[in-house]
Amino acid sequence: MLAACSATAWQTLPAFAHASDRGHVLLLPTGHYIAGAALAVAASFLVLAVLPPERLASLWRTRLPLGAIPDLRLPVSLLSFVAFAALILAGFIGSRDPLSNPLPLTIWTLLWVGLTLVQGLFGNLWAWLNPWYGPYRLVGRTLGSKADGNGPLRLPEWLGYWPALILFLAFAWFELIDPAPDDPARLAIAAATYWLFSFLAMLAFGFERWSRQGEFLSVFFAMIGRFGVVDGKQDGTRLRLAWCWSGAKLNDVAPLPPSGALFLLATLASVSFDGFSKTFFWLGLNGINPLELPGRSALIGTNSLGLMAVFAALAVVGLFAVLIGQRLVNSTVPLSKAAGLFVWSIVPIALAYHFSHYLTALLVNGQYALVALSDPFALGWNLFGTAHMPVEAGIAMGSESAWLIWNLQAAAIVAGHVLAVLVAHLLAWRLHPSPAGASLSQLPLTLLMIGYTVFGLWLLSTATAG
Repeated sequence: MLAACSATAWQTLPAFAHASDRGHVLLLPTGHYIAGAALAVAASFLVLAVLPPERLASLWRTRLPLGAIPDLRLPVSLLSFVAFAALILAGFIGSRDPLSNPLPLTIWTLLWVGLTLVQGLFGNLWAWLNPWYGPYRLVGRTLGSKADGNGPLRLPEWLGYWPALILFLAFAWFELIDPAPDDPARLAIAAATYWLFSFLAMLAFGFERWSRQGEFLSVFFAMIGRFGVVDGKQDGTRLRLAWCWSGAKLNDVAPLPPSGALFLLATLASVSFDGFSKTFFWLGLNGINPLELPGRSALIGTNSLGLMAVFAALAVVGLFAVLIGQRLVNSTVPLSKAAGLFVWSIVPIALAYHFSHYLTALLVNGQYALVALSDPFALGWNLFGTAHMPVEAGIAMGSESAWLIWNLQAAAIVAGHVLAVLVAHLLAWRLHPSPAGASLSQLPLTLLMIGYTVFGLWLLSTATAG
């Protein structure tokens, strides 16, 4: 949908630089880091292989009550919708500079980068911030919609996550390949069209059903929210909160269907290709001088194929690793069930690389967002007292900053892969109750994770352009 909204007009628009396109050549002894990170992931597998799975699973199920809070989902969602509408208006009448207009800064930095990380750390805050829930409830009452949230049409269960996957790929294409994803007016048209399309789909199929199968942000945030350390259970008009281990909400998770597994792989593929497409290696492979970039418009075809190639490669290699693991233990579990369960273990990897890849953009563009939100319509306002705040772009420059940022990135990559190994180990134990069988079945997947650790750190350290 986002791609369709933008494809007809790109030739007549200037190519704005994406707000997250910030790169530098890392002049550090990264070989030692990469080797150490690979060894750390391998060591975590060996340690988990000798620990009793029963004790790990028991620890995983631990919950620490945090109390209860009122269920304010409806008013918070309505406020979120009002804020979204104001941002759309700012996209049309505010500054034309992507670093001065709050719409691109909010969507690409605060939402796609910041909220994704918050979701992965704490839990599904999107369930409250969702800008469709409040309007749906109000319109639903007017139209007399069913209390169970079902619409007049039925979305087949066999359709699975295919609608969400298709819409996410369109979103990824718009973010990574479209020539001007930061153009405020262009982005406003795409975002408003997507909101209206999703709202009509919710009225037709029901809010819960479309949010679960079609609205890609809700699907994505619900999946990564399972790794947050705060668990919430509805108790009438209140929400009971409890602390848990990261990933513990996967204890009773069902295997994803093929469309759901592909959806998770697509999220990892998109952020990986975002980094890979800027490397000197990729540009040289396509006969492009990295020092004389022709602009995003000239790379639409090349990068479109590259994005799909990375997605397909991840899917094939991941499925092959699960298949080999099943063969090693002579498992009778269907391959689709094993793959649908093990795919959950890539979420910590996706979150870790999301943090590492977008860290500098979050540090710099987050400041621009604070400035722009104080004066959303470029009228000289200072709503939050930050309109004249100086932006410290140098926060990501200099040897000390480079050293600190690189170590944070490397630590996140390693921690994400170690958590992925732990998750895969506990999920393998569900399929193969024998500790030896569980460890052996996930050995190929662990080797894949080690390889991806090396690949991720190489992406962060190699020379990039754009």
